[in-house]
Amino acid sequence: QVQLVESGGGLVQTGGSLRLSCAASGTIVSDNAMAWYRQAPGMQRELVASITSGDNTNYADSVKGRFTISRDSAKNTVYLQMNSLKPEDTAVYYCNKEGGPSYYRGKYYYWGQGTQVTVSS
Repeated sequence: QVQLVESGGGLVQTGGSLRLSCAASGTIVSDNAMAWYRQAPGMQRELVASITSGDNTNYADSVKGRFTISRDSAKNTVYLQMNSLKPEDTAVYYCNKEGGPSYYRGKYYYWGQGTQVTVSS
């Protein structure tokens, strides 16, 4: 199965920056589209950013111009650089393949534990 381990979250002030990492095992992150999601308290999980195997990227309107998704094939890791953070970015952030948990090439992509991002005003 695929294991995804998110890290890099923390407490930051409004306007600050964080870089999240998603280390993958059991899959090669450059082989398919990967994405970052977030879930705020009492809210549904939402797609934040995605990157295709061809490095095309897509962003939610709420983070365009502030967040950047990227991938390091050598480290088999997906990143989310978050700049100009706002209190409304506070959430638990998760990575997974685009489309969320399901089987892909015979392996199931489970949700990881996520990483908490808290932006203070």
